[in-house]
Parts: sequence; structure tokens; C-alpha cells
Amino acid sequence: MLILRRRASFSSSLFSLLLRSKNPPKTLSTDFHSQTQIPILLSNKNPIPQHHLYTKTLQNPSPDLTTFSQNAPPKTLSLRFHSQIRIPIKIPKPYTKTLQNPSHNFTTLSQNAPPLSSRQRKIKEKDDIEEAFESATTTNEILSAFAAMESAFDPTDKKLGLACLKVGQHLDSEGTDPMQALSFANRALDILDRNTTSVGALGFDVRPVDHAIHLQLANTKMAMGRREEALVDLRKCLELKELIFEPNSKEMGVAYRDLAEAYVAVLNFKDALPLCLKALEIHRALLGSNSVEVAHDRRVLGVIYSGLEEHQKALEENELSQRVLKSWGLNSDLLHAEIEAANIQIALGKYDEAIETLKGVVQQTDKESEMRALVFISMAKALCNQEKFADSKRCLEISCGILNKRESVGPAKVAEAYAEISMLYETMNEFEMAISLLKRAVSILEKLPQEQHAEGSASARIGWLLLLTGKVPQAIPYLESAAERLTESFGPKHFGVGYIYNNLGAAYMELDRPQSAAQVFALAKDIMDVSLGPHHADSIEACQNLANAYGAMGSYALAMEFQQRVMDAWESHGPNAKDEFREAHRLFEQLKKKARGSSSEVPRKALPLPHSSEAFSTKARHPDV
Repeated sequence: MLILRRRASFSSSLFSLLLRSKNPPKTLSTDFHSQTQIPILLSNKNPIPQHHLYTKTLQNPSPDLTTFSQNAPPKTLSLRFHSQIRIPIKIPKPYTKTLQNPSHNFTTLSQNAPPLSSRQRKIKEKDDIEEAFESATTTNEILSAFAAMESAFDPTDKKLGLACLKVGQHLDSEGTDPMQALSFANRALDILDRNTTSVGALGFDVRPVDHAIHLQLANTKMAMGRREEALVDLRKCLELKELIFEPNSKEMGVAYRDLAEAYVAVLNFKDALPLCLKALEIHRALLGSNSVEVAHDRRVLGVIYSGLEEHQKALEENELSQRVLKSWGLNSDLLHAEIEAANIQIALGKYDEAIETLKGVVQQTDKESEMRALVFISMAKALCNQEKFADSKRCLEISCGILNKRESVGPAKVAEAYAEISMLYETMNEFEMAISLLKRAVSILEKLPQEQHAEGSASARIGWLLLLTGKVPQAIPYLESAAERLTESFGPKHFGVGYIYNNLGAAYMELDRPQSAAQVFALAKDIMDVSLGPHHADSIEACQNLANAYGAMGSYALAMEFQQRVMDAWESHGPNAKDEFREAHRLFEQLKKKARGSSSEVPRKALPLPHSSEAFSTKARHPDV
């Protein structure tokens, strides 16, 4: 088998990281505080009192305190960004006229009132429509009122843009139709962009509104599992905050950490590191080393350093974080930090120390709590590394017993735990048990759209294990599904997607489908070259697999071309890769002999790469002709 000879391409450590790349707890809390006064001048006439403002609650509260505008113009409305983000739309004050003679009969006045002009009637109709929209509360009422507003206002009217934002926020809070929420947020952004991107045509500073739109886009995309796309909007949120807040303010510290956590969620630890270090620098300078914000920064840094395999640094950050959490009495966070410390100790090979740490934690947990289940999983991991398999399995049985009762309470966390347990059973060569637990995890995750990255990771692992145990036809649907899910979540050039394509190509080769194999090997090589570099060992392996596939197709000229690239790549590694170079050279000579003996070979062109995952899926599911 092409790639089984070296190691599991989709490795256990990578799989574990993918499973843990969950929605970070504070990633999308990049909001403005309730004290942030954003002046919006809707009209130069008749300033509207505060009690006529429509308010709508947005999901993501922000812990930050600052005042954005110190010199608001006199006739303004406040747009507040915090746990309640208030997007004001003018509600007209009722028409009143002071009577010089109070004794006049009101009926007579009403009968003698002059009729409204056509222009006045249109203004009144719009005012009535706005008021109806502002008073709507249920989803049906809001959508119905918006439809009326949509028919009355110009498609590029700024009020329609703000209304789109509020509808999107409401749908996002409901969580029933993320695609519709995304559509409204995109429309709001388009309308406001057409008007202006700065103070001017809109009559107010559009940056806070722009921030609210991008934040909602990020929220919605995260809920749909489209994490790579959400990152684009989160980066825009940070850029807008950089324009609004002071460079070293607390708000910016939280914003840098939030974006770092978002990068961690897609396993991009390299880009996460400088952002988190910047957050730590700001919070230490402003709040001191013993602040809760600094403790949170250090916990995130620990995760980042672990992802970069700098485990000693990760442990140091974890220990510093624990000191602060302990001094503040944050016991729940402290227990999580202690479990993280044990996992880092296991990564460093300090198994006995990890076990002692976990023994101290388990005494502080409730008997049927999720925390206790996590402790026993980590304990099983340490024992497994010591090859104490019987003790490890007992710990896993205890953990599964707790998790079985909590599937309805926290399905995503339970599914993640099942997946981690499955990897330990796999390590102990209990493949059927590992596959069973992963399938259980997938059955939970497929009901949670925001967890499609975890579903894709679990499917990838099932496909790999089925491939490893010789059940190749069963492996292919899981690998194909995993490739699509992770492409949607992490983008088409993520290295995890490349590993899945490599495994899928190996499955096609086992089924004697070299043309399908060549297509996915070409995809794998392209991804690996971009994400890891062409001289990385896994990139070279993908190139070798592609050469093998072309050789199996009888396209020896192309096979020799890619085999030559393999030789050149291993040669660049110097003496450390002399065995790999020797093997690559042997295969090259073998291809030369086959090419000489194949006088009837028709020259072939390299197979074109599919332009999308959908195109790939359509072609890959059909056998070669």
C-alpha cells in the first residue's frame, strides 16, 4: 500500500488537534462596550429623543470599557456596542401643533385640516413602515415588516442596510437558518459600502456598523463550519478596531487574543503566536502580571506552543497561568489548566508526573461530571504510553460510562471525547472499538452544522482505519466526505486536506483505479507543496505516489518526470536522506526499463486538476473507464 509503509498520513497528533479546534470561547466576542458612544446624525431636523430608538440585542457581549467619541455633535443618536448593540432607526414623532385657543373643538380642527400632499403621504407611509419594523419582535413579524420596508425604500437606502443588519442579527440569534442570516449580513455590507466607507454620505461614522456586520458574518460562518472564511471577517474586525481604539488599549489586547484563538481553531499556530504575544504584552503593561486577562493570554499561548511542538514553553505558560487563576479563586478554569498541564507532561514523556497531577484533579471533580471523564481520558493516555494497557482500558471504560449519560447535555464535547478515546484504542490495536467510537461521534456531529470540521476529522480517521484493516471499499465514502467537510472548514490548501487526498489516492490504487488515484494524488501534492513546501517529507511522498499512479496507468514519461522530482527533492536533504534517494533512484531505473519495453505506449498528458471539491467528488465517485 502506497502510504501505509511509512506512517498514518493523517496522524493521530494531527487528528487530535483537528478535533480540538473547536469554537474558541472568546473568539467572537470582539464587540464594543456599552460605554462606547458612536454619534450617528440621521437628520439635521428635529433631533430624535433617546426613547424613540429601536434597540436589538446582539449575541456577543464584550468586556471592554472605553469611550469612542468625546465630542459628539449636538444633534446625534447613540449607537452602543456591547451586550446590547443598538442600531437606531428614526421613529417619527407624532405630528403636533400648539393651539392658541385651547377651547377650540378638536373635531372641528380635524375636519378643517388640509389634505396631505402626495409627497407627504409617501413620507408618512415610510414612517409607518419603519415604525412597524421597529415594533416587530417574532421572526415572522420581522421578516414581514422587512418585506414591506424593502418594497417602499430604494435598494441602496442606508436605512434598508441597517434594517438588513438587524434582521441578520435576529436570525443569527435564533440559529435556525444561518444561510439566511449570512445573506442579510452580506446585503447590509453591500448597501453600506455603496453609500460610503467613512464619515460622509451616511451622516455618521460607519466603522462601528461595518464592524458589527463583519462580526455577524464571522458568527454565521462559524455556525456553518466555514472557519477559514470566518477568519477573513475577523481580520477585518481587528483592522476596524485598530482604527477606532488606542494602539495599546485593553480593547486591542482582547481583540488580538480573539483573533489568535480563531487562528488556533484552524490549526494555524504560526500566525496565532505573534497575535497572542501582542495581547500578553498589552495586558501585562495595563493590568499587571497577576490579572485574569494575562492568565487567559498564557493559556492560549500554551495551546499555541503545544501546536508548534514547543512543549516545554507550553508547560511554562501553563504554570504561570495556574498561579494567577489560583490567586483569583477561578477553580473551574484552574482544573482545566491542570488537565492541560498533564497532557503537556505526557507530550514531554513525563508520564508519572502527569498521573500524579491527574490524581490531584480527580479528587476535586463530581462523580458524573464531564471534567471527571476528561481526567480519566488523560490518565488512560499516560498509562497507554507506559504500555499498561489493562489499566488504560479501565480508565476509558469509566470515562465512556460518564459520557454516555451526557450526550444530550453537551453533544459536541462528548463527540470530541469519543474521538480521543478511539485514538487510544487504536494505539492498543483495538481497531474495531476505535472505529465504533468514531462512528458514534460522527452520528452526533452530523446533526451540528457548526461542528462539520470535527465531523470531517472523525470521518477521515474512520476512512484511514478502514483502509488500514483492508476494508478499502468502505473507506472511500468516509475519505471523500472528510475531504469535502475539511475543505469547507479550513480551505482547499490546508495540509489536513492534503493528507486525506493522499489516503484516498492509496485507496483508489488498492482498487486498481490508477486514474482516480492520480487525480487525488495531484491534489495532495499541490496542497502539500503550498502548505508544507515541496521538499517536506510528506510533499515528496505525495510526489512519489503520483509517479507510482502514472506508472500504473502505463504513462511512463509522466511517471519518470515525477520520479525525477522525487530524486531531486531527496538529494536536497543531503546525507540524512541517502536511503530514500537510493530507493527513488531504483524506482526511476525501473520505470526506464518499462518505458523501453512499451513501444506501443501512447503519450499522455497530466490529468487536469478539478476546479473545486464538487468537481472532484463527481469524478472521483465514478470508476475509471
